[in-house]
Amino acid sequence: MVRPVVLPKSFVAWLWPYLEAFSGRTRATVAALTVGAVLSVGPRTVANALRVLGLADEAGFATFHRVLNRNAWSGLVLARTLLHALVGAFVPDGPVVIGVDHTLERRRGPCIRPASQYYDAVRSSKKRRVTSHGLRWLTAMLLVEVPFAGRIWGLPVLTALTPSRSWCQEHGRHYRSVNDWARAVLRRLHRWLPDRLLVAVMDGGFAALDLLDALSPSMIVVTRLRLDAGLFDPPPAEQHYGRPAVKEARQPSLRARLSDPATVWRRAVQASRTQWRSGGWIEYASGTALWYHAGKPVVPILWVLVRYPDGRRGPEAFLCTEPTVPPRTVLEWFNRRWSMETTYEESRAHIGIATQRQWSDPAIFRTTPLLFGLYSLITLYVHQHADRLALSPRRALWYPKPAPTFADALARLRQHLWFEQAFAMSPENTDMMKTAPPLLRRLIESVCYAP
Repeated sequence: MVRPVVLPKSFVAWLWPYLEAFSGRTRATVAALTVGAVLSVGPRTVANALRVLGLADEAGFATFHRVLNRNAWSGLVLARTLLHALVGAFVPDGPVVIGVDHTLERRRGPCIRPASQYYDAVRSSKKRRVTSHGLRWLTAMLLVEVPFAGRIWGLPVLTALTPSRSWCQEHGRHYRSVNDWARAVLRRLHRWLPDRLLVAVMDGGFAALDLLDALSPSMIVVTRLRLDAGLFDPPPAEQHYGRPAVKEARQPSLRARLSDPATVWRRAVQASRTQWRSGGWIEYASGTALWYHAGKPVVPILWVLVRYPDGRRGPEAFLCTEPTVPPRTVLEWFNRRWSMETTYEESRAHIGIATQRQWSDPAIFRTTPLLFGLYSLITLYVHQHADRLALSPRRALWYPKPAPTFADALARLRQHLWFEQAFAMSPENTDMMKTAPPLLRRLIESVCYAP
């Protein structure tokens, strides 16, 4: 038996809707692991979480490992609870923008059996293509504006491992491509939010006609578009003889429209990723067409062609499966996708993605989605208790940070949990940090901001 550990009561009570997905005997263990993962400094291993909680000398440490590699619980139940909580807190009305992308978790070793060689976008360049050994994760994130940060954040809600074809054949599993996993994940989110308008924002790797045709009846899809894509006029409404046509004459390619004098360009300010920084000027043109390729479904789209007068970037093209959406709205939705890259980077730096050391297949499939979900949990808790936590950015002379980042939110939550757990502080004494000696305050802050 594991000795009961004293956990922050208010935080555990706030976690209760998520703990209901586990059995009664497992809930206390899961709560301890969650608090330990938040307070841990360095790798997010079970052993490190136990050390933070003062359970390094307990003989029942295997109980905590069994939560990941043996106990029966559903990650989909946790993801659904998290999704409804995030949508209720950040998007009570209006369209729900969901970003989908995949990332590579570099893992090596003979026990990491689902790992394979994948393209490494971080280490690659235009002249050199690099592959790395690891796990490829597909993540669906809620792209919303976080009030205490003043910018768009990507909050992970559902993460799935996308094994390689060789691993699936070796283990007798049906192979799914990344686009097939994206379709399954987005359909699952649509079933969880049947009464809300979903907008799926994805990069050019997901611009496939099969995927767009499968998702367009239930949601709006925004992706990049090739400049040489085959765009056609719609067929006439009435045809008196012959086989019904699926398309009419081909339109000029988007690459040809860049140099066509007849192209009508509109000038606008690019949507900013933050409220304290303005975007640059862009020129855009738009139109409707049918995207067609032989042997593939025909998808009606709105295309938006963008060029940059200052030459800071090459021309780009985007598509939207709902032709009635304004072009500026399409650009604003796609601009939110860049916050997903920030989430991936902050998750590696502060949540410990790729530092866990689980070797069994069930633990590998479960740990990384839980850590991504922890990112959203921390953001949600700080948002709902922003007045109580008094969050402020950690500034420096060389870094005049205008608004808090995820590192500030995590550090403030650590301070809150440590004081509540160690000192059993009353609500009247929650501002101990303000009255603490400067040396003690700097020491606590250095530990709280450690990755």
